[in-house]
Amino acid sequence: MKLAGLKSIEDAHEESVWAVTWVPSTETRPALLLTGSLDETVRLWQPDELVNWGKMTGHCLGVTSVAAHPSGHIAASASLDSFVRVFDVDSNNTIASLEAPPSEVWQLRFNPQGTMLAVAGGGSASVKIWDTTTWNLVATLSIPRPEGTKPTDKSSSKKFVLSVAWSPDGRRIACGSMDGTVSVFDTDRGKFLHHLEGHFMPVRSLVFSPVEPRLLFTGSDDTHVHMYDAEGKTLVGAMSGHASWVLSVDVSTDGAAVATGSSDRTVRLWDINMRGAVQTMSNHTDQVWGVAFRPGGMPGRLASVSDDKSISLYDYS
Repeated sequence: MKLAGLKSIEDAHEESVWAVTWVPSTETRPALLLTGSLDETVRLWQPDELVNWGKMTGHCLGVTSVAAHPSGHIAASASLDSFVRVFDVDSNNTIASLEAPPSEVWQLRFNPQGTMLAVAGGGSASVKIWDTTTWNLVATLSIPRPEGTKPTDKSSSKKFVLSVAWSPDGRRIACGSMDGTVSVFDTDRGKFLHHLEGHFMPVRSLVFSPVEPRLLFTGSDDTHVHMYDAEGKTLVGAMSGHASWVLSVDVSTDGAAVATGSSDRTVRLWDINMRGAVQTMSNHTDQVWGVAFRPGGMPGRLASVSDDKSISLYDYS
């Protein structure tokens, strides 16, 4: 497995680029790249030349996360302004505007079925679930307090929820917190199941394998990438090599590789079977906030975005 650089765009945004995802192809257009930036905009790009396909405004502070509906027609962006904007990808029309209290909107992800949108709830120590038909808030999955703590204890603030991921069947949600805890929920019953332990610093990104539904990958400020059996509550592997925080993690469609972006300014490709890094890409000149594999078959594509305002696109084979 290897990455080969295809295209990089300098000054893709006017400020740091914090978020990236792929919008699935539709009957009328190919898959597009979606990026979100501190410059308060969301932009669409057509691979492989990274031609600017459109610019979306509507937030009044930086965009921290972007997500695409599996249909390819709808996307959502989360901002420091505490709003989630849901919009039509092709027309840019706003479909819904979801408001939350300050510091309670972080990473967001649609479930694989497209019926729910999960939002990492930051200081609320919870994940909020929105119905994608009515755009009503239908569930709040709260991380339970550690036993023995009083409601007035400040320890609950440590469970600041930064990241969220759905299992491929949509029956589990995992979320990563500021204190390094990963929490797993049963979405059918809206019930907390267990914590996954091993990280001791913020978990800013996590993702389930599309091939092994129990396998969860996490990236943390402790510089490590962990592999968990999310059902068995066990740490099945740990990979190290980054010199600084791991800000983003994604897994390839074939389930064989993991890509990470780090504040050490590199993108790394990891072989899951070898439990080690096989390649380091140094395209960026500042920390890499997002990496994303294009869903679907070959040719494989990986995108990365950075504080240096650029986007890089790679061939994955």
